Amino acid sequence: MASFDIVSQIDTQEVRNAVDQADREVTNRYDFKGTNSTIEFNEKDLTITLESASTDRTAAFKQILEEKLIKRKISLKSVEFGDITDAAGGRARLGVSLKAGISSDMAKKINKHIKDLKLKGIQSQTQGEQLRVNGKKRDSLQDVIAALKEADFDLPLQFENFRD
Repeated sequence: MASFDIVSQIDTQEVRNAVDQADREVTNRYDFKGTNSTIEFNEKDLTITLESASTDRTAAFKQILEEKLIKRKISLKSVEFGDITDAAGGRARLGVSLKAGISSDMAKKINKHIKDLKLKGIQSQTQGEQLRVNGKKRDSLQDVIAALKEADFDLPLQFENFRD
Protein backbone atom coordinates (compact mmCIF):
# COMPACT_ATOMS: atom_id res chain seq x y z
CA MET A 1 0.00 0.00 0.00
CA ALA A 2 1.48 3.33 -1.08
CA SER A 3 1.56 6.35 1.21
CA PHE A 4 2.98 9.83 1.74
CA ASP A 5 3.01 12.48 4.47
CA ILE A 6 1.73 16.05 4.27
CA VAL A 7 3.71 18.49 6.45
CA SER A 8 4.20 22.22 6.83
CA GLN A 9 7.74 23.04 7.89
CA ILE A 10 10.05 26.04 7.93
CA ASP A 11 13.80 25.81 7.42
CA THR A 12 15.01 27.96 10.35
CA GLN A 13 18.53 28.14 8.92
CA GLU A 14 17.16 29.79 5.76
CA VAL A 15 15.08 32.19 7.89
CA ARG A 16 18.19 33.09 9.89
CA ASN A 17 20.08 33.70 6.62
CA ALA A 18 17.26 35.94 5.32
CA VAL A 19 17.23 37.91 8.59
CA ASP A 20 21.02 38.36 8.41
CA GLN A 21 20.82 39.52 4.80
CA ALA A 22 18.04 42.00 5.62
CA ASP A 23 20.07 43.33 8.55
CA ARG A 24 23.15 43.74 6.35
CA GLU A 25 21.19 45.56 3.66
CA VAL A 26 19.55 47.96 6.14
CA THR A 27 22.94 48.69 7.71
CA ASN A 28 24.40 49.65 4.32
CA ARG A 29 21.46 51.50 2.74
CA TYR A 30 21.60 55.27 2.61
CA ASP A 31 17.93 55.83 3.49
CA PHE A 32 18.41 53.86 6.74
CA LYS A 33 21.48 55.82 7.94
CA GLY A 34 20.96 57.14 11.47
CA THR A 35 17.70 55.24 12.03
CA ASN A 36 19.36 52.66 14.29
CA SER A 37 17.17 49.93 12.80
CA THR A 38 17.37 46.46 14.37
CA ILE A 39 16.07 43.00 13.58
CA GLU A 40 15.98 40.03 15.97
CA PHE A 41 15.09 36.41 15.21
CA ASN A 42 13.95 34.23 18.11
CA GLU A 43 14.40 30.68 16.87
CA LYS A 44 12.71 29.13 19.89
CA ASP A 45 9.41 31.04 19.48
CA LEU A 46 9.74 31.43 15.68
CA THR A 47 9.31 35.20 15.91
CA ILE A 48 11.09 38.12 14.27
CA THR A 49 11.06 41.66 15.68
CA LEU A 50 11.79 44.67 13.47
CA GLU A 51 12.43 48.10 14.98
CA SER A 52 13.26 51.42 13.34
CA ALA A 53 13.02 55.18 13.83
CA SER A 54 9.56 55.66 12.25
CA THR A 55 6.60 53.74 10.90
CA ASP A 56 7.56 54.33 7.26
CA ARG A 57 11.12 53.07 7.89
CA THR A 58 9.68 50.00 9.64
CA ALA A 59 7.36 49.38 6.67
CA ALA A 60 10.35 49.64 4.31
CA PHE A 61 12.26 47.24 6.59
CA LYS A 62 9.33 44.80 6.35
CA GLN A 63 9.49 44.94 2.56
CA ILE A 64 13.23 44.18 2.61
CA LEU A 65 12.61 41.19 4.91
CA GLU A 66 9.87 39.88 2.58
CA GLU A 67 12.24 40.09 -0.40
CA LYS A 68 14.97 38.21 1.44
CA LEU A 69 12.54 35.50 2.61
CA ILE A 70 11.27 35.00 -0.95
CA LYS A 71 14.83 34.75 -2.30
CA ARG A 72 15.52 32.08 0.34
CA LYS A 73 12.40 30.16 -0.78
CA ILE A 74 10.48 30.73 2.46
CA SER A 75 6.78 30.97 1.55
CA LEU A 76 5.08 34.15 2.74
CA LYS A 77 2.08 31.95 3.62
CA SER A 78 4.07 30.81 6.65
CA VAL A 79 4.81 34.41 7.72
CA GLU A 80 2.28 36.39 9.73
CA PHE A 81 2.97 40.12 10.09
CA GLY A 82 1.52 41.99 13.05
CA ASP A 83 0.69 45.69 13.16
CA ILE A 84 3.34 48.39 13.43
CA THR A 85 3.22 49.71 16.99
CA ASP A 86 4.91 52.56 18.81
CA ALA A 87 7.98 51.67 20.84
CA ALA A 88 9.94 53.67 23.40
CA GLY A 89 11.64 56.88 22.26
CA GLY A 90 9.33 57.60 19.32
CA ARG A 91 10.41 54.44 17.51
CA ALA A 92 8.22 51.90 15.70
CA ARG A 93 8.18 48.12 16.15
CA LEU A 94 6.77 45.27 14.04
CA GLY A 95 6.27 41.73 15.29
CA VAL A 96 6.43 38.86 12.83
CA SER A 97 5.49 35.28 13.65
CA LEU A 98 6.25 32.17 11.62
CA LYS A 99 3.72 29.36 11.29
CA ALA A 100 5.02 25.79 11.25
CA GLY A 101 3.07 22.57 11.54
CA ILE A 102 -0.50 21.77 10.64
CA SER A 103 -3.09 22.71 13.28
CA SER A 104 -5.96 20.33 14.04
CA ASP A 105 -8.48 22.66 12.35
CA MET A 106 -6.37 22.87 9.21
CA ALA A 107 -5.87 19.08 9.26
CA LYS A 108 -9.65 18.65 9.30
CA LYS A 109 -9.98 20.98 6.29
CA ILE A 110 -7.28 19.07 4.38
CA ASN A 111 -8.87 15.70 5.28
CA LYS A 112 -12.27 16.98 4.11
CA HIS A 113 -10.74 18.23 0.86
CA ILE A 114 -9.15 14.80 0.24
CA LYS A 115 -12.44 13.01 0.99
CA ASP A 116 -14.32 15.40 -1.36
CA LEU A 117 -12.07 14.25 -4.22
CA LYS A 118 -13.87 10.88 -3.96
CA LEU A 119 -10.87 8.90 -5.15
CA LYS A 120 -11.23 5.16 -4.68
CA GLY A 121 -9.03 3.54 -2.02
CA ILE A 122 -7.63 6.80 -0.56
CA GLN A 123 -7.51 7.25 3.21
CA SER A 124 -6.04 10.11 5.24
CA GLN A 125 -5.39 10.47 8.93
CA THR A 126 -3.89 13.07 11.23
CA GLN A 127 -0.66 12.20 13.04
CA GLY A 128 0.33 15.07 15.32
CA GLU A 129 1.27 18.03 13.12
CA GLN A 130 1.22 16.06 9.87
CA LEU A 131 -1.16 13.97 7.79
CA ARG A 132 -0.58 10.51 6.34
CA VAL A 133 -2.35 9.61 3.10
CA ASN A 134 -2.63 5.94 2.11
CA GLY A 135 -3.84 4.50 -1.16
CA LYS A 136 -3.69 1.38 -3.29
CA LYS A 137 -2.61 3.10 -6.49
CA ARG A 138 0.31 5.46 -6.97
CA ASP A 139 -1.67 7.45 -9.56
CA SER A 140 -4.42 8.18 -7.02
CA LEU A 141 -1.86 9.52 -4.55
CA GLN A 142 -0.37 11.73 -7.25
CA ASP A 143 -3.87 13.03 -8.01
CA VAL A 144 -4.26 13.94 -4.31
CA ILE A 145 -0.94 15.82 -4.35
CA ALA A 146 -1.94 17.71 -7.50
CA ALA A 147 -5.34 18.63 -6.01
CA LEU A 148 -3.76 19.85 -2.76
CA LYS A 149 -1.26 21.98 -4.67
CA GLU A 150 -4.13 23.64 -6.54
CA ALA A 151 -6.20 24.23 -3.39
CA ASP A 152 -5.35 27.36 -1.43
CA PHE A 153 -4.74 26.61 2.22
CA ASP A 154 -3.19 29.45 4.20
CA LEU A 155 0.03 27.57 4.80
CA PRO A 156 2.72 26.02 2.62
CA LEU A 157 2.42 22.25 2.28
CA GLN A 158 5.26 19.85 1.60
CA PHE A 159 4.85 16.21 0.58
CA GLU A 160 7.36 13.75 2.06
CA ASN A 161 8.05 10.02 2.43
CA PHE A 162 6.34 8.92 -0.76
CA ARG A 163 6.44 5.12 -0.58
CA ASP A 164 5.16 2.48 -2.98
